[in-house]
Amino acid sequence: MVKMSGVYQGHKHSEIKHGPSGAALETDAPKDNNGKGESFSPTDLVGAAMGSCMMTVMAIAADKDGVELKGARFEVEKEMGVNPRRIVKLNVVLHMPQSIPHDYRKKLEQIAMTCPVKQSVHPDMQVPVLFHYDI
Repeated sequence: MVKMSGVYQGHKHSEIKHGPSGAALETDAPKDNNGKGESFSPTDLVGAAMGSCMMTVMAIAADKDGVELKGARFEVEKEMGVNPRRIVKLNVVLHMPQSIPHDYRKKLEQIAMTCPVKQSVHPDMQVPVLFHYDI
């Protein structure tokens, strides 16, 4: 288990700490939900977690297989719904190195689609993923 903690700072800001490393980040409510949008919102972190999780599990496999992913990047666009207010869609775009062998790409793509964050979100949340081998 990993322990995380947070302290509400006022004005819809929280500071969150990662127990094992001590790393910290701040959150703020988004502008469309009574905040100033000065940092990640809690739901933004879900989108960031999705992209970084996909990248991480692909990197773990690629390292084992001697394939270099350095420079790969992701973009995630979050769409919110109402009644209830929740994330309804995370559009994920993964930009991958062109040097990745064509016969290895399908393996990486399947690994990304089974990352722990994707497996943990509600099945009604849409998560379309596009892979571009353009870097």
